[in-house]
Amino acid sequence: MTAQDLAPLLERHRVELTGYCYRMLGSGFEAEDAVQETFVRAWRTYDPAKGPLRAWLFHLATNVCLDMLRGPQRRARAMDLTPAAVPGAALGDPLPGDRWVWPVPDVRVLDPADVAVTRETVRLAFVAALQHLPPRQRAVLILRDVLRWSAAETAVLLGTSVASVNSALQRARAALPATRAADSEVDEGLLARYVSAFERYDVDALVSLLHEDATSSMPPFTWWLRGRQDIRTVLAAAAGDPYCAGSRLVRTRANGCPAFGQYVKGEAFALIVLEVEGGVITGETTYLDPGLFPFFGLPMSFGDVLRTDG
Repeated sequence: MTAQDLAPLLERHRVELTGYCYRMLGSGFEAEDAVQETFVRAWRTYDPAKGPLRAWLFHLATNVCLDMLRGPQRRARAMDLTPAAVPGAALGDPLPGDRWVWPVPDVRVLDPADVAVTRETVRLAFVAALQHLPPRQRAVLILRDVLRWSAAETAVLLGTSVASVNSALQRARAALPATRAADSEVDEGLLARYVSAFERYDVDALVSLLHEDATSSMPPFTWWLRGRQDIRTVLAAAAGDPYCAGSRLVRTRANGCPAFGQYVKGEAFALIVLEVEGGVITGETTYLDPGLFPFFGLPMSFGDVLRTDG
């Protein structure tokens, strides 16, 4: 089979493979690199006599991810790294990018045909929880519980026994921290009220949309808040900051959740990912990295948004 013949067959598996690699690696950029390396290896090594292409691609992708995960460092969210901050506490020094679980656009990791089933498994909290597991246990849990591979199929892919797969799955399930499920469908009215309150910097209106135990974090800083009252205190104290007033939000989706590109003074500033449960916002993660905007198909200037809409 020539590379030209193989290329369209590989593309059919891109979204599923990217979702798998993202759950393994915790970074959309690294996941795409892993998938590209998987395709390169497939062009070099795939032989139909070896079996179905999908199984071979997952075998290659698993090896690529395991190679990338050989370092001791794991990705995390701020809530995994430090206790909640006290209002008024300094942000501290930013951590390097390889310490964080980064968001990923829905369109790159979720198949529209089964998005309702798989959305929960790309939530930031779930992906961060996966990073606590040893890499091979992580692979087993994703293959078995997310992608629904059989124990026998997983054993062949990983080059091990069914008994070993079942043991690893049991340990992974026991070690995985409990995560709170977000709503599968979000109230559009809630998002409209959030945008209105955010762009007007109406602290009371914003806080009214939050769960009493809501969290707010701002990677790359480990500083984060828990609780509606502490979030209110910080928002009110920042009311005079020119980076707060006059922001504009543009809708997107990340990790199965509603998300927004935030523009300050017309320029890309941050990507905000919301977690929603029971009609209120339970978590807000503000990624202070405009470099995410192209990855999400968002222009770097709000003026370009207006020209596109116009």
